Amino acid sequence: MNKLSDNSRRSFLRNSALGGGGLILGLHFAPGALATVVAPASGPALFKPSVFITLSSQGEVTLVSKQPEIGQGIKTSLPMVLAEELGVNWQDVRIVQGDLNPAYGSQSAGGSTSTPTNYQDFLRLGATARTLLTLAAAQTWGVPADECAAANSVVTHAKTQRRLAYGALAAKAATLPLPDAASIRLKSPKDYQLLGQRIGGVDNAAIVTGKPLFGVDIKLPGMLYAVYEKCPAFGGKVLSANTEAIKALPGVKDAFVIEGTANLNGLLPGVAIVAESTWAAFSARKQLKVQWDEGKAAAESWDGFAAQAQALARQPGAQVQRKDGDVAAALASAAKTVEAAYSYPFISHASMEPQNCTAWWKDGMLELWAPTQNPASGQNLVAGTLSIPKEKITLHITRSGGGFGRRLSSDFIVEAAAIAQRVAAPVKLTWSREDDLRHDHFRAGGFHFLRGGVDAQGRLTAWHDHFVTFANRVMRDGKSVLQPGSGANLSGDEFPGRWLAHCLIEQTPLECTVPMGPWRAPGSNVFAWVFHSFIDELAHAAGRDPLEFRLELLGERDLVPGTGERSAPYNVGRMRAVLKDVAAKAGWGKKKFPRGQGAGIAFHFSHRGYIAEVAEVTVSKAGVLKVDRVVVVSDIGSQIVNLSGAENQVEGSVIDGLSTLMYPELDIQRGRIVQGNFGEYPLLRMAEAPPRVEVHFLRSDQPVTGLGEPAFPPLAPAVCNAIFAATGKRVRQLPLSRADLSWS
Repeated sequence: MNKLSDNSRRSFLRNSALGGGGLILGLHFAPGALATVVAPASGPALFKPSVFITLSSQGEVTLVSKQPEIGQGIKTSLPMVLAEELGVNWQDVRIVQGDLNPAYGSQSAGGSTSTPTNYQDFLRLGATARTLLTLAAAQTWGVPADECAAANSVVTHAKTQRRLAYGALAAKAATLPLPDAASIRLKSPKDYQLLGQRIGGVDNAAIVTGKPLFGVDIKLPGMLYAVYEKCPAFGGKVLSANTEAIKALPGVKDAFVIEGTANLNGLLPGVAIVAESTWAAFSARKQLKVQWDEGKAAAESWDGFAAQAQALARQPGAQVQRKDGDVAAALASAAKTVEAAYSYPFISHASMEPQNCTAWWKDGMLELWAPTQNPASGQNLVAGTLSIPKEKITLHITRSGGGFGRRLSSDFIVEAAAIAQRVAAPVKLTWSREDDLRHDHFRAGGFHFLRGGVDAQGRLTAWHDHFVTFANRVMRDGKSVLQPGSGANLSGDEFPGRWLAHCLIEQTPLECTVPMGPWRAPGSNVFAWVFHSFIDELAHAAGRDPLEFRLELLGERDLVPGTGERSAPYNVGRMRAVLKDVAAKAGWGKKKFPRGQGAGIAFHFSHRGYIAEVAEVTVSKAGVLKVDRVVVVSDIGSQIVNLSGAENQVEGSVIDGLSTLMYPELDIQRGRIVQGNFGEYPLLRMAEAPPRVEVHFLRSDQPVTGLGEPAFPPLAPAVCNAIFAATGKRVRQLPLSRADLSWS
């Protein structure tokens, strides 16, 4: 696509498209460019696929939510941004979920990017709509536009007290030329009526009353139901299957082998069963007998990986991610040194709604209904795998029953599409819980072998981390290479990499066939635990207060630039501020804890957010842990969009972080996941949740960002550091359920 001209870089689609006269405004995004603005000729067909705001002559306001809703609240918060600048009553707004449409621009929900990538554009879109309505009223009355004000779905002329509702102005506003971009005035945040308030989720009522919103709720006339059996060992192939016997079972319509591909994150080989009901398909699957070629995966096990990691740790790293100064000499001259090995297992996303997708292949066209975080990726995978032109694939985005990064992958979508090509009806593919746990795209496990040194004044002087990570073998530019899993590639800029004169960060990939994918706060979700736990070890070795030690390590610079191609600058001033604030709000250093109780502190920068947390815990003599209190201070920019949603995200991060710290782990034997359901893969129960989670926001003069991930990483190190304060025991292996925390 040609580069857009500067004067067309931001504009708005508008048209009188409704039968009774109305105004439709849409922000069109082009790949690789800012919002593109077009002022088309009359006719709804030209711009309707790109609309975000529809205002009818009856005053009805419809806002399109283009990002997938996975529980993070974006279906509520982004329309709030439009509604704030548009100046409408929130009670009068109807929100509809947008399907996949290139005119909407990026529609993925991952990396806490939905808010920062849309916020400013949506403010301008709402403000442009408000400006057009104000101009329409001013022209109707024959008065200057600057004498008119728009709010609560009404334009008012203060001098004469005349009022016109938005609906009455919609038809005229649709005929007006676009105002010059320089004339658009955004509201001052101090005048916001909606942003920063606690607003309930737009789907809340439907959820609690069981309305069909999720992918698994989809029902179409004549729909059939499918299951898909894949090799229990990663990447295995079908040699034979008793498909004829399966076809003869009650309710079964068909059973067949799908050859699949070698893509661990795509369409893997398997056997499909299509039936008249989910129950019939699941029942038939129990009688399915498949002979598999399990391939090289059958030789893999977690114990084998751990042994390999220990051997690799005694060798130099395969890759040097950062090398500053002379770490060996600095460690040799240090007053005290600490060595530690940290490890964590593969884990599943375990979202409440298992993977599912409904597909309908008809007349060379494919229609999909999917709970996806990345609809464009799903469309691309289907198009590339099944040789279907993208323009012949329609994808409807349903609400997701949790995602946590799992639904950024699209294997379940391409499976449903491949099955649908063999079925003369719409078909819904539903994974079982066992499918979901054993055929996830897992958070990668890892092994860190650390050494650190402090000088006689208790200052950190040397840092060495040899990270043994997991990688899949892939073809890149015609060469076979090892590609670390999502979140399993350590940047040399990770804290404290840019802060020390003597720092060595090495990485060695360990080849595996385990499919890996993004998991809430990829990389940060484990790196924060490792590094901020080890920093705490060094602080205690130096005889320093953990808060004081961290503040000294951060230093007085306000900004530390990134040193890698994709590394982000680190705003030290923002991190110091949240660290000091969380310490003050938690009363750090002011409490005298008895043995068995303690407090821990940690911070982390990820996904544009600066977060610090303090955890207070009680550990019984028998080793039973209770997290009593968690205090969180977050700096996610200048504006909280939806206070209710923001608090929910932080509280959810604390609960999810604690659950992930305490329980989940997947054992791998003979290339397959051992655990199959929640009886073997427990998560945190309500009674184990902290009774007090205190959420605070520290606003800064910085761009608004997301909150789905940044508050997650600091929880685990804060809790583990508190456990040490309470018991004197260090946690260096996850999950916590493996640790003996008893004391006497």
